[in-house]
Amino acid sequence: MHKPVQLERRGIRPSEKAKDAIFLAVIICPAFILLLSTIGIPIVKSLYMSFFQVSLLSMKNQVWNSFDNYRQLFADGDFVHSVGVTFRYVFSVVAIQFVLGMALALILNGKIPFRRALRTVILIPWVVPTIIGALLWMWLLQPQYGILNYILQTLHLIDRPLQWLSDMQLALWAVLLAALWKQLPFMVTMLLAGMQGIPGDMYEAATIDGASKRQQFLYVTLPMLKNTIKTVTLIACIENFKMFPLFWIMTSGGPVDATTTLAIFSYKTAFIDLDLGKGAAIGALWLIIMLLFSWGYNRLFAIGEGKGGSAH
Repeated sequence: MHKPVQLERRGIRPSEKAKDAIFLAVIICPAFILLLSTIGIPIVKSLYMSFFQVSLLSMKNQVWNSFDNYRQLFADGDFVHSVGVTFRYVFSVVAIQFVLGMALALILNGKIPFRRALRTVILIPWVVPTIIGALLWMWLLQPQYGILNYILQTLHLIDRPLQWLSDMQLALWAVLLAALWKQLPFMVTMLLAGMQGIPGDMYEAATIDGASKRQQFLYVTLPMLKNTIKTVTLIACIENFKMFPLFWIMTSGGPVDATTTLAIFSYKTAFIDLDLGKGAAIGALWLIIMLLFSWGYNRLFAIGEGKGGSAH
């Protein structure tokens, strides 16, 4: 009498796969709900607002204007200009950051004196708050008493103080210099961690085969670091695409919009010009640009991996 009941009860019990699925759902749901409430809903609301004429002074009075916000952005040319400034800044800072980061990582991965101390010291700019770093570089670049102008004049590289933050040709490079100082430690740390994960046997085999240091770097280090390079450079690109504090504190987008990136342009439009609808449209286009860039970046690496795999 009791056996059928026991078998029936056993049949009702969920399988191990079902238990794992339930457990994963319980674990993932809180994070998914948090992401939905903090990222998903604001994005949808911003996209919705981009089709309305909304002022920060009259939030309840929202007038549907279809694609008028988008048409204005492309008509006045400011949006295109800010996109150009953003891409010029991102590509420049990430390229320089990668080259210097790779060089420093190779040095710190070698057998040099005080290697551990140097690895710790190089992290200091990374842990300094961005606002403090911006103020520090504003002081260093100050035309009258800034130490950078003093050093350049002492070395006779310049004959008069440079107006780093008020010169249209130099302002973007001044912010880039501050961003490079702030972000370089992250690049070095990630590349160094990748190098330390490369088996030493590969270098020993390359040495036995007669490979030089340059050949070992090109045919051992770089291929083994491919995934690390892909990840760290993509993170650096995204981080600099949305860079706001350095630009706002050091130049506020000036002089004459020379450093007005998408982040600065969207902030000025929404919270200084009080045009939330147009600001939301900038955010929507910014999101599309970021998605296309990330897709193209991953696609580029995927093509490279395919060629490397077929060649192998």
